[in-house]
Amino acid sequence: MPSLSHETYRFGQFELDIAAGELRRNASRVRVQPQPFKLLALLVRRAGTLVTRDDIRLELWPEDTFVDFDQAVNFAIKQIRDVLGDSAERPLYIETVPRRGYRFIAPIETSTPDGSRPAAVPLSGSVSVRLEKALWTNIAELRIAEERRRRNTYISLAAIFVLAGALIVYLLLFRN
Repeated sequence: MPSLSHETYRFGQFELDIAAGELRRNASRVRVQPQPFKLLALLVRRAGTLVTRDDIRLELWPEDTFVDFDQAVNFAIKQIRDVLGDSAERPLYIETVPRRGYRFIAPIETSTPDGSRPAAVPLSGSVSVRLEKALWTNIAELRIAEERRRRNTYISLAAIFVLAGALIVYLLLFRN
């Protein structure tokens, strides 16, 4: 297995410090189990490219390891998505390529401990990194706003039902 990089990767509100073995959200450490962390590091290091299930198996499990590989990878991906607040249906970070593997799709920036200038990792050749990052940020903000709107709708509906129930009780008890 190749040695892990000393670089720090930034994407969205997250920072992945491979050397320290830490994932941080807005500078607060987020707990990630070792295998999902290794898988996230692999995906981030190869951002924008397909990481096949075979690549994952070779990177995370030695040849003499006996494990239900499909379940282990699916569980690790689920844990990563839970930590990142991502979903398979509408991914912000990890795209599933059915029966083939996964691709890290969020724009990332890297920096090294020696203070050298961060380098943006392009995800496609035809779109500038700055534009792609702006688009990705807008998509993330839209999804957050949509979740907030959906939550507010549920709260409003619950309040309406409570008020309607109270009105019905009032009318039944004090109708005379």
